[in-house]
Amino acid sequence: MQIGPHHINNRLILAPMAGVTDLPFRQLCKQLGAGMAVSEMVSSNSLLWGSAKTRRRADHTGEIEPRSVQIMGTEPERMAEAARFNADQGAQIIDINMGCPAKKVCNVLAGSALLRDESRVTQILQAVVKAVEVPVTLKIRTGWDQNNRNAVTIGQIAEDAGIQALAIHGRTRADQYKGCAEYDTIAEVKQTLGIPVIANGDIDSPEKAAFVLEYTGTDAVMIGRAAQGRPWIFREINHYLETGRKLPDPDLTEVRDILLGHLNNLYAFYGEYTGVRMARKHISWYSKGTAHGAAFRQAVSQVDTIEQQLAMTFAFFEHQIAREELAA
Repeated sequence: MQIGPHHINNRLILAPMAGVTDLPFRQLCKQLGAGMAVSEMVSSNSLLWGSAKTRRRADHTGEIEPRSVQIMGTEPERMAEAARFNADQGAQIIDINMGCPAKKVCNVLAGSALLRDESRVTQILQAVVKAVEVPVTLKIRTGWDQNNRNAVTIGQIAEDAGIQALAIHGRTRADQYKGCAEYDTIAEVKQTLGIPVIANGDIDSPEKAAFVLEYTGTDAVMIGRAAQGRPWIFREINHYLETGRKLPDPDLTEVRDILLGHLNNLYAFYGEYTGVRMARKHISWYSKGTAHGAAFRQAVSQVDTIEQQLAMTFAFFEHQIAREELAA
């Protein structure tokens, strides 16, 4: 798949997720097989750009290319300014958020709330595309609610405005994350447009990825929640798409080593105070489904230092590995 001058070397993209797709997680997923990863959304409010949080979100030091940054807002001029700011900070692709269903986002008429105002969508897309020389992409949902699915219309507006790829989550804003994603609308959009289309929603296994690609005819799939605590899902899907065979699950030793490496990168990126707190959710995701995992998660969430968090995590996985060896 080609997005502007950037060749994406496979059909797998890490979805933007607030509080999750920071630089350490994007790097890890790329190293484990994601062809591209989209950053957490950066607000178009310039008053926030000097904050530590926004500075970190605009940090692409050493990131595997291409570097895609998502921006969010409601005013065409501010969105254009945000696009220029992030391109100047090293973004090679600007992605526009019109898919987030969160109430705090939609209440200010941003994210997927914009799907109700096709005129404003047009204005924002045209302004952002005009503002930067790097390619601009768009993330949407299938519509506002079940009775208002307008993804085909939005897709045509996007293509006409110069958007170079479109990602679609197979739910409406009203659906939030309930029920199952539907792919008929995504397939219809793909049949209508000439730009790359990326399918998103409930893609949590190699088999599901292959099914969605075949069913929709899309150019790629975007994976979000299924990569939390399981960043090797990209490696697994790539192998399945290339060979038709499934890779074995990583053993506990590899899971431990991937997690510890991830934690150390979080500490280096955020510092001890924030790094330890950011790490808690990742530790929870990685340890999901393990014996005595709930007790471990409760205990490790109480510690406040890198030394304690690393020691507890290492000890927990060593115990799990020993139990597995005894059982064998």
